[in-house]
Amino acid sequence: MNITYLTLLLLSLASFRLTRLLVFDRIFEFIREPFFDEVREEHEGEVEIYYVPKKTGIKKFIGELLSCYWCTGVWSAAFIVSFHYICPEFSRPLILILAVAGFASLLELCVQLFIEK
Repeated sequence: MNITYLTLLLLSLASFRLTRLLVFDRIFEFIREPFFDEVREEHEGEVEIYYVPKKTGIKKFIGELLSCYWCTGVWSAAFIVSFHYICPEFSRPLILILAVAGFASLLELCVQLFIEK
């Protein structure tokens, strides 16, 4: 398996962005929803909402996986790398889009940290 630094960078950024999509982004909330229970707590008139993984079975396993950024990152990386090697022609556009989006999100973080202070 021969991999260039550019390919490694693209796969890494694509994996980063896919992980963020699955764990945090609203657009994939419908995927996370079946694996979590909503818990509401009221403190001094303010309601806080928490999402906790389901209690049993496969939904608990997937809920715990999706609540752990590091765990989901491993599976996202495995998917991205496997897809890259199994279907290189089909995976290239998806990996490139995710990598560019991942890089853009890192740039946005830099803007928020350094420019908007």
